[in-house]
Amino acid sequence: MAPASPEEAHFAEVPVTVGVVSILGLVFSVSLFSWICCQRKSTKANKTPPYKFVHMLKGVDIYPESLSGKKKFGATEKTDTSTKQGSGLATGRASLHLDLEKRDLNGNFTKSPNTKVRSSPDLDLSSPHPGLNHGGKDMSSPKSGLSSHAMTPADKGQDKEGGLGTLFFSLEYNFEKKAFIVHIKEAHGLSAMDEQSLTSDPYIKLTLLPEKKHKVKTRVLRKTLDPAFDETFSFYGIPYGHIPELSLHFMVLSFDRFSRDEVIGETLVPLAGIDLSEGRILMNREIIKRNTRRNAGRAELLVSLCYQSTTSTLTVVVLKARHLPKAETNMPSDPYVKVNLYHGKKRVCKKKSHVKKSSPNPVFNELFVFDVPSDKGLQDTSVELLLQDSERNGQNPVIGRLLLGTASPGTPGEHWREICDHPRRQIAKWHALVED
Repeated sequence: MAPASPEEAHFAEVPVTVGVVSILGLVFSVSLFSWICCQRKSTKANKTPPYKFVHMLKGVDIYPESLSGKKKFGATEKTDTSTKQGSGLATGRASLHLDLEKRDLNGNFTKSPNTKVRSSPDLDLSSPHPGLNHGGKDMSSPKSGLSSHAMTPADKGQDKEGGLGTLFFSLEYNFEKKAFIVHIKEAHGLSAMDEQSLTSDPYIKLTLLPEKKHKVKTRVLRKTLDPAFDETFSFYGIPYGHIPELSLHFMVLSFDRFSRDEVIGETLVPLAGIDLSEGRILMNREIIKRNTRRNAGRAELLVSLCYQSTTSTLTVVVLKARHLPKAETNMPSDPYVKVNLYHGKKRVCKKKSHVKKSSPNPVFNELFVFDVPSDKGLQDTSVELLLQDSERNGQNPVIGRLLLGTASPGTPGEHWREICDHPRRQIAKWHALVED
Protein backbone atom coordinates (compact mmCIF):
# COMPACT_ATOMS: atom_id res chain seq x y z
CA MET A 1 0.00 0.00 0.00
CA ALA A 2 1.46 3.32 -1.06
CA PRO A 3 2.02 5.92 1.68
CA ALA A 4 -0.28 9.04 1.71
CA SER A 5 1.20 12.05 0.13
CA PRO A 6 1.48 15.36 2.08
CA GLU A 7 -1.27 16.92 -0.03
CA GLU A 8 -3.74 14.14 0.82
CA ALA A 9 -2.96 14.53 4.58
CA HIS A 10 -3.62 18.28 4.30
CA PHE A 11 -7.01 17.71 2.66
CA ALA A 12 -7.89 15.19 5.42
CA GLU A 13 -7.28 17.78 8.16
CA VAL A 14 -9.56 20.49 6.57
CA PRO A 15 -12.96 18.96 7.55
CA VAL A 16 -11.80 18.50 11.15
CA THR A 17 -10.72 22.16 11.36
CA VAL A 18 -14.00 23.38 9.86
CA GLY A 19 -16.00 21.29 12.34
CA VAL A 20 -14.08 22.63 15.34
CA VAL A 21 -14.50 26.25 14.18
CA SER A 22 -18.23 25.71 13.59
CA ILE A 23 -18.72 24.25 17.08
CA LEU A 24 -16.84 27.13 18.71
CA GLY A 25 -18.90 29.70 16.72
CA LEU A 26 -22.17 28.03 17.74
CA VAL A 27 -21.19 27.98 21.42
CA PHE A 28 -20.20 31.65 21.25
CA SER A 29 -23.49 32.64 19.52
CA VAL A 30 -25.63 30.79 22.10
CA SER A 31 -23.68 32.34 24.97
CA LEU A 32 -24.04 35.84 23.50
CA PHE A 33 -27.80 35.39 22.91
CA SER A 34 -28.31 34.14 26.49
CA TRP A 35 -26.38 37.09 27.91
CA ILE A 36 -28.43 39.60 25.89
CA CYS A 37 -31.72 38.02 27.03
CA CYS A 38 -30.64 38.13 30.68
CA GLN A 39 -29.64 41.77 30.36
CA ARG A 40 -32.98 42.75 28.80
CA LYS A 41 -34.94 40.85 31.43
CA SER A 42 -32.97 42.48 34.23
CA THR A 43 -33.41 45.95 32.72
CA LYS A 44 -37.17 45.44 32.24
CA ALA A 45 -37.60 44.22 35.83
CA ASN A 46 -35.77 47.20 37.32
CA LYS A 47 -37.33 49.84 35.06
CA THR A 48 -40.09 51.99 36.62
CA PRO A 49 -42.89 52.79 34.19
CA PRO A 50 -43.37 56.55 33.71
CA TYR A 51 -47.20 56.25 33.90
CA LYS A 52 -49.25 54.48 36.50
CA PHE A 53 -53.00 54.31 36.13
CA VAL A 54 -55.22 53.92 39.16
CA HIS A 55 -58.80 52.71 38.79
CA MET A 56 -61.28 53.90 41.39
CA LEU A 57 -65.03 53.38 41.55
CA LYS A 58 -65.48 56.38 43.79
CA GLY A 59 -66.72 58.93 41.31
CA VAL A 60 -63.25 60.44 40.69
CA ASP A 61 -61.28 60.05 37.48
CA ILE A 62 -57.51 59.80 38.01
CA TYR A 63 -54.69 61.09 35.83
CA PRO A 64 -51.38 59.12 35.65
CA GLU A 65 -48.43 59.98 37.80
CA SER A 66 -46.05 62.64 36.58
CA LEU A 67 -42.56 61.65 35.44
CA SER A 68 -41.02 63.12 38.56
CA GLY A 69 -42.62 60.42 40.68
CA LYS A 70 -44.61 62.86 42.81
CA LYS A 71 -48.15 61.58 43.26
CA LYS A 72 -50.39 64.37 42.05
CA PHE A 73 -53.62 63.49 40.41
CA GLY A 74 -56.23 65.70 38.75
CA ALA A 75 -59.97 65.21 39.13
CA THR A 76 -62.20 65.41 36.10
CA GLU A 77 -65.88 65.25 35.40
CA LYS A 78 -66.60 62.47 32.95
CA THR A 79 -69.27 63.63 30.61
CA ASP A 80 -69.52 62.81 26.92
CA THR A 81 -66.16 64.50 26.54
CA SER A 82 -63.68 64.67 29.45
CA THR A 83 -62.84 68.19 30.63
CA LYS A 84 -60.09 69.08 33.06
CA GLN A 85 -61.01 70.64 36.36
CA GLY A 86 -60.33 74.32 37.06
CA SER A 87 -57.05 75.55 38.37
CA GLY A 88 -58.35 77.07 41.61
CA LEU A 89 -61.02 79.12 43.31
CA ALA A 90 -59.34 82.46 42.53
CA THR A 91 -56.32 83.85 40.72
CA GLY A 92 -53.08 83.02 42.47
CA ARG A 93 -54.45 80.06 44.40
CA ALA A 94 -52.92 76.66 44.04
CA SER A 95 -54.50 74.46 41.40
CA LEU A 96 -56.71 71.63 42.58
CA HIS A 97 -55.32 68.13 42.55
CA LEU A 98 -56.16 64.80 44.13
CA ASP A 99 -53.66 63.06 46.36
CA LEU A 100 -54.12 59.34 46.88
CA GLU A 101 -51.87 59.16 49.92
CA LYS A 102 -53.55 57.76 53.02
CA ARG A 103 -56.35 56.23 50.94
CA ASP A 104 -57.53 52.66 51.27
CA LEU A 105 -58.19 50.24 48.39
CA ASN A 106 -61.68 51.69 47.86
CA GLY A 107 -60.33 55.21 47.43
CA ASN A 108 -61.50 56.57 50.80
CA PHE A 109 -59.27 58.46 53.18
CA THR A 110 -58.15 56.32 56.08
CA LYS A 111 -59.94 57.39 59.23
CA SER A 112 -57.90 58.41 62.21
CA PRO A 113 -58.94 57.09 65.64
CA ASN A 114 -59.89 60.60 66.80
CA THR A 115 -62.20 61.37 63.84
CA LYS A 116 -65.52 62.67 65.07
CA VAL A 117 -68.72 61.93 63.24
CA ARG A 118 -71.66 64.10 64.13
CA SER A 119 -74.82 65.48 62.67
CA SER A 120 -75.58 69.07 61.89
CA PRO A 121 -76.84 70.76 65.11
CA ASP A 122 -79.26 73.02 63.28
CA LEU A 123 -81.01 70.32 61.24
CA ASP A 124 -83.54 67.70 62.23
CA LEU A 125 -82.03 64.63 60.62
CA SER A 126 -83.28 61.09 60.28
CA SER A 127 -80.89 58.24 59.65
CA PRO A 128 -81.71 55.77 56.89
CA HIS A 129 -81.01 52.97 59.39
CA PRO A 130 -82.34 54.25 62.73
CA GLY A 131 -80.15 53.63 65.73
CA LEU A 132 -77.25 52.10 63.80
CA ASN A 133 -74.02 53.54 62.51
CA HIS A 134 -71.86 52.05 59.78
CA GLY A 135 -70.43 49.48 62.11
CA GLY A 136 -73.80 48.34 63.38
CA LYS A 137 -73.40 49.92 66.84
CA ASP A 138 -76.21 51.70 68.60
CA MET A 139 -76.15 55.44 68.09
CA SER A 140 -79.37 56.27 69.93
CA SER A 141 -77.59 57.83 72.90
CA PRO A 142 -78.65 61.33 74.05
CA LYS A 143 -75.36 62.76 72.73
CA SER A 144 -76.05 61.62 69.19
CA GLY A 145 -77.53 64.23 66.92
CA LEU A 146 -79.18 61.65 64.64
CA SER A 147 -82.85 60.96 65.00
CA SER A 148 -83.56 57.30 65.79
CA HIS A 149 -87.34 57.22 65.48
CA ALA A 150 -88.88 55.12 62.72
CA MET A 151 -91.14 56.70 60.13
CA THR A 152 -94.80 55.79 60.30
CA PRO A 153 -96.80 55.05 57.15
CA ALA A 154 -98.47 58.43 57.49
CA ASP A 155 -95.08 60.11 57.60
CA LYS A 156 -93.98 58.20 54.51
CA GLY A 157 -97.05 59.28 52.60
CA GLN A 158 -96.52 62.88 53.62
CA ASP A 159 -92.86 62.65 52.65
CA LYS A 160 -93.72 61.23 49.22
CA GLU A 161 -96.20 64.01 48.54
CA GLY A 162 -93.93 66.79 49.75
CA GLY A 163 -90.73 65.76 47.95
CA LEU A 164 -89.22 63.47 45.37
CA GLY A 165 -87.03 61.51 47.77
CA THR A 166 -84.32 62.06 50.37
CA LEU A 167 -80.57 62.40 49.83
CA PHE A 168 -78.11 61.33 52.54
CA PHE A 169 -74.55 62.68 52.51
CA SER A 170 -71.76 63.86 54.80
CA LEU A 171 -69.35 66.82 54.83
CA GLU A 172 -65.79 66.98 56.17
CA TYR A 173 -62.75 69.25 55.99
CA ASN A 174 -59.15 68.00 56.09
CA PHE A 175 -57.04 70.83 57.55
CA GLU A 176 -53.75 69.05 56.81
CA LYS A 177 -54.39 68.93 53.06
CA LYS A 178 -56.85 71.84 52.82
CA ALA A 179 -59.39 69.48 51.30
CA PHE A 180 -63.16 69.83 51.39
CA ILE A 181 -64.65 66.32 51.29
CA VAL A 182 -68.21 65.42 50.29
CA HIS A 183 -69.39 61.83 50.72
CA ILE A 184 -72.62 60.95 48.87
CA LYS A 185 -74.03 57.96 50.71
CA GLU A 186 -77.45 57.10 49.30
CA ALA A 187 -80.90 58.29 48.33
CA HIS A 188 -84.31 56.96 49.34
CA GLY A 189 -87.71 57.07 47.71
CA LEU A 190 -86.82 58.56 44.33
CA SER A 191 -89.51 59.09 41.72
CA ALA A 192 -89.86 56.56 38.90
CA MET A 193 -89.02 58.18 35.56
CA ASP A 194 -89.67 55.05 33.49
CA GLU A 195 -93.41 54.43 33.56
CA GLN A 196 -93.05 50.99 32.00
CA SER A 197 -90.75 49.45 34.63
CA LEU A 198 -91.75 51.90 37.40
CA THR A 199 -88.11 52.54 38.21
CA SER A 200 -85.19 54.85 37.35
CA ASP A 201 -81.48 54.72 36.51
CA PRO A 202 -80.32 57.44 38.93
CA TYR A 203 -77.06 59.29 39.28
CA ILE A 204 -76.11 62.60 40.95
CA LYS A 205 -74.31 65.67 39.66
CA LEU A 206 -72.60 67.80 42.33
CA THR A 207 -71.61 71.41 41.67
CA LEU A 208 -69.83 73.89 43.94
CA LEU A 209 -71.57 77.25 43.78
CA PRO A 210 -71.34 80.13 43.10
CA GLU A 211 -68.37 79.62 40.76
CA LYS A 212 -69.63 76.43 39.04
CA LYS A 213 -66.04 75.48 38.17
CA HIS A 214 -65.92 72.23 40.10
CA LYS A 215 -68.45 69.65 38.88
CA VAL A 216 -68.42 65.92 39.56
CA LYS A 217 -70.93 63.12 39.19
CA THR A 218 -71.54 59.63 40.53
CA ARG A 219 -71.85 56.45 38.53
CA VAL A 220 -75.24 55.34 37.21
CA LEU A 221 -77.10 52.71 39.24
CA ARG A 222 -79.55 50.71 37.17
CA LYS A 223 -83.23 50.17 37.95
CA THR A 224 -83.49 51.34 41.54
CA LEU A 225 -85.38 53.98 43.51
CA ASP A 226 -83.13 53.61 46.58
CA PRO A 227 -79.59 53.92 45.17
CA ALA A 228 -76.58 53.43 47.45
CA PHE A 229 -73.78 55.42 45.79
CA ASP A 230 -71.20 55.47 48.63
CA GLU A 231 -68.83 57.75 46.71
CA THR A 232 -66.40 60.36 48.03
CA PHE A 233 -65.38 63.58 46.26
CA SER A 234 -62.46 65.69 47.51
CA PHE A 235 -61.90 69.31 46.50
CA TYR A 236 -58.34 70.45 47.20
CA GLY A 237 -56.97 73.95 47.55
CA ILE A 238 -60.07 75.42 49.23
CA PRO A 239 -59.23 77.45 52.38
CA TYR A 240 -61.38 76.72 55.41
CA GLY A 241 -62.39 80.37 55.65
CA HIS A 242 -63.85 80.18 52.15
CA ILE A 243 -66.20 77.28 52.99
CA PRO A 244 -69.11 79.44 54.36
CA GLU A 245 -69.25 81.31 51.06
CA LEU A 246 -69.95 78.12 49.08
CA SER A 247 -73.10 76.15 48.40
CA LEU A 248 -73.57 72.56 47.25
CA HIS A 249 -75.97 71.90 44.41
CA PHE A 250 -77.07 68.27 44.09
CA MET A 251 -78.98 67.37 40.93
CA VAL A 252 -80.53 63.90 40.77
CA LEU A 253 -81.00 62.58 37.22
CA SER A 254 -82.18 59.39 35.56
CA PHE A 255 -80.06 58.06 32.69
CA ASP A 256 -81.84 57.69 29.34
CA ARG A 257 -79.88 56.03 26.55
CA PHE A 258 -82.27 57.28 23.86
CA SER A 259 -82.11 61.00 24.56
CA ARG A 260 -81.29 63.63 27.17
CA ASP A 261 -81.24 62.39 30.76
CA GLU A 262 -84.35 63.26 32.76
CA VAL A 263 -84.07 65.37 35.90
CA ILE A 264 -85.68 63.78 38.96
CA GLY A 265 -85.05 66.74 41.26
CA GLU A 266 -82.48 68.84 43.02
CA THR A 267 -81.46 70.22 46.40
CA LEU A 268 -79.30 73.18 47.41
CA VAL A 269 -77.17 73.13 50.57
CA PRO A 270 -75.65 76.49 51.66
CA LEU A 271 -72.54 75.92 53.78
CA ALA A 272 -72.92 79.13 55.77
CA GLY A 273 -73.34 78.33 59.46
CA ILE A 274 -72.06 74.74 59.17
CA ASP A 275 -69.08 74.11 61.47
CA LEU A 276 -66.67 71.50 60.05
CA SER A 277 -63.89 72.13 62.57
CA GLU A 278 -64.92 69.28 64.88
CA GLY A 279 -65.19 66.50 62.34
CA ARG A 280 -67.57 64.95 59.85
CA ILE A 281 -71.20 66.04 59.72
CA LEU A 282 -73.96 63.70 58.56
CA MET A 283 -76.79 65.42 56.73
CA ASN A 284 -79.89 64.69 54.66
CA ARG A 285 -82.03 66.88 52.45
CA GLU A 286 -85.33 66.52 50.67
CA ILE A 287 -85.17 66.38 46.88
CA ILE A 288 -87.51 68.91 45.32
CA LYS A 289 -88.77 69.42 41.78
CA ARG A 290 -86.38 71.38 39.59
CA ASN A 291 -88.68 73.27 37.27
CA THR A 292 -92.25 73.81 38.42
CA ARG A 293 -93.10 75.86 35.33
CA ARG A 294 -93.01 72.85 33.04
CA ASN A 295 -96.36 71.98 31.50
CA ALA A 296 -96.78 68.35 32.49
CA GLY A 297 -100.11 67.99 30.69
CA ARG A 298 -98.64 68.58 27.24
CA ALA A 299 -97.95 65.46 25.21
CA GLU A 300 -94.37 64.88 24.08
CA LEU A 301 -92.87 62.57 21.48
CA LEU A 302 -89.31 61.22 21.27
CA VAL A 303 -88.20 60.96 17.64
CA SER A 304 -84.87 59.94 16.12
CA LEU A 305 -83.87 61.07 12.61
CA CYS A 306 -81.06 60.03 10.27
CA TYR A 307 -80.43 61.23 6.70
CA GLN A 308 -78.36 59.14 4.29
CA SER A 309 -77.12 61.54 1.61
CA THR A 310 -75.54 58.79 -0.50
CA THR A 311 -78.76 56.79 -0.89
CA SER A 312 -81.16 59.77 -0.47
CA THR A 313 -83.09 58.04 2.30
CA LEU A 314 -84.52 59.42 5.52
CA THR A 315 -84.90 57.17 8.55
CA VAL A 316 -87.53 58.14 11.13
CA VAL A 317 -87.61 56.20 14.42
CA VAL A 318 -90.61 56.79 16.68
CA LEU A 319 -89.27 55.83 20.11
CA LYS A 320 -91.83 56.75 22.76
CA ALA A 321 -94.32 59.34 24.01
CA ARG A 322 -95.26 60.71 27.42
CA HIS A 323 -97.81 62.89 29.23
CA LEU A 324 -100.66 61.77 27.00
CA PRO A 325 -104.07 63.09 28.13
CA LYS A 326 -106.94 60.77 28.94
CA ALA A 327 -109.71 60.12 26.45
CA GLU A 328 -113.19 61.58 26.75
CA THR A 329 -114.31 58.45 28.63
CA ASN A 330 -111.68 59.25 31.32
CA MET A 331 -109.81 56.09 30.34
CA PRO A 332 -106.21 55.76 29.09
CA SER A 333 -105.92 56.30 25.36
CA ASP A 334 -104.90 53.75 22.73
CA PRO A 335 -102.26 55.78 20.89
CA TYR A 336 -100.52 55.23 17.61
CA VAL A 337 -98.36 57.47 15.36
CA LYS A 338 -99.00 58.31 11.72
CA VAL A 339 -95.94 59.51 9.77
CA ASN A 340 -96.42 61.55 6.58
CA LEU A 341 -93.61 62.57 4.19
CA TYR A 342 -94.16 65.81 2.26
CA HIS A 343 -92.31 67.18 -0.77
CA GLY A 344 -93.25 70.82 -0.80
CA LYS A 345 -97.00 70.78 -0.04
CA LYS A 346 -97.63 67.37 -1.57
CA ARG A 347 -97.78 64.22 0.54
CA VAL A 348 -95.70 61.55 -1.18
CA CYS A 349 -95.72 58.75 1.43
CA LYS A 350 -97.52 57.78 4.63
CA LYS A 351 -96.93 55.10 7.25
CA LYS A 352 -98.19 54.36 10.77
CA SER A 353 -97.13 52.48 13.87
CA HIS A 354 -98.92 49.80 15.85
CA VAL A 355 -101.57 50.74 18.43
CA LYS A 356 -100.50 50.66 22.09
CA LYS A 357 -103.52 49.71 24.17
CA SER A 358 -104.32 51.71 27.34
CA SER A 359 -100.90 53.36 27.54
CA PRO A 360 -100.51 56.98 28.71
CA ASN A 361 -96.74 56.72 28.13
CA PRO A 362 -96.35 54.33 25.18
CA VAL A 363 -93.08 52.92 23.88
CA PHE A 364 -93.18 52.32 20.12
CA ASN A 365 -89.58 51.71 18.97
CA GLU A 366 -90.66 51.53 15.31
CA LEU A 367 -88.49 52.47 12.33
CA PHE A 368 -89.68 53.97 9.04
CA VAL A 369 -87.48 54.50 5.97
CA PHE A 370 -88.48 57.01 3.28
CA ASP A 371 -86.95 57.71 -0.14
CA VAL A 372 -86.32 61.44 -0.48
CA PRO A 373 -87.60 62.50 -3.92
CA SER A 374 -85.74 65.80 -4.14
CA ASP A 375 -82.26 66.16 -5.63
CA LYS A 376 -81.64 69.07 -3.27
CA GLY A 377 -81.63 66.85 -0.20
CA LEU A 378 -83.98 67.78 2.62
CA GLN A 379 -84.47 71.41 1.61
CA ASP A 380 -88.01 70.92 0.20
CA THR A 381 -88.84 67.89 2.36
CA SER A 382 -90.73 67.79 5.66
CA VAL A 383 -92.10 65.10 7.96
CA GLU A 384 -95.40 65.29 9.80
CA LEU A 385 -96.08 63.05 12.81
CA LEU A 386 -99.64 62.74 14.10
CA LEU A 387 -100.22 61.12 17.50
CA GLN A 388 -103.76 59.73 17.38
CA ASP A 389 -106.10 57.82 19.67
CA SER A 390 -107.55 54.64 18.19
CA GLU A 391 -111.29 54.42 18.85
CA ARG A 392 -113.80 51.77 17.90
CA ASN A 393 -116.08 54.20 16.11
CA GLY A 394 -113.27 54.99 13.66
CA GLN A 395 -112.96 58.70 14.44
CA ASN A 396 -109.36 58.43 15.77
CA PRO A 397 -108.98 61.98 17.17
CA VAL A 398 -105.57 63.64 16.94
CA ILE A 399 -103.84 64.04 20.33
CA GLY A 400 -100.98 66.14 19.01
CA ARG A 401 -99.10 67.10 15.87
CA LEU A 402 -95.39 67.56 15.12
CA LEU A 403 -93.94 69.04 11.93
CA LEU A 404 -90.22 68.58 11.23
CA GLY A 405 -88.72 70.67 8.44
CA THR A 406 -86.45 73.54 7.50
CA ALA A 407 -89.13 76.14 8.22
CA SER A 408 -90.19 74.63 11.55
CA PRO A 409 -89.61 76.94 14.53
CA GLY A 410 -87.92 76.03 17.82
CA THR A 411 -86.68 72.52 18.62
CA PRO A 412 -88.17 70.81 15.50
CA GLY A 413 -86.30 73.22 13.22
CA GLU A 414 -83.05 72.76 15.15
CA HIS A 415 -83.45 68.97 14.97
CA TRP A 416 -83.96 69.11 11.20
CA ARG A 417 -80.94 71.34 10.64
CA GLU A 418 -78.77 69.03 12.73
CA ILE A 419 -79.51 65.99 10.57
CA CYS A 420 -78.88 68.09 7.44
CA ASP A 421 -75.50 69.21 8.78
CA HIS A 422 -74.55 65.75 10.07
CA PRO A 423 -75.63 63.07 7.56
CA ARG A 424 -75.44 59.40 8.56
CA ARG A 425 -75.79 60.39 12.23
CA GLN A 426 -78.78 59.24 14.28
CA ILE A 427 -80.06 62.19 16.36
CA ALA A 428 -82.93 61.86 18.88
CA LYS A 429 -84.86 64.65 20.59
CA TRP A 430 -88.01 65.16 22.63
CA HIS A 431 -90.63 67.35 20.97
CA ALA A 432 -93.73 68.94 22.47
CA LEU A 433 -96.80 68.19 20.37
CA VAL A 434 -99.11 70.92 19.18
CA GLU A 435 -102.85 70.37 19.60
CA ASP A 436 -104.45 70.08 16.21
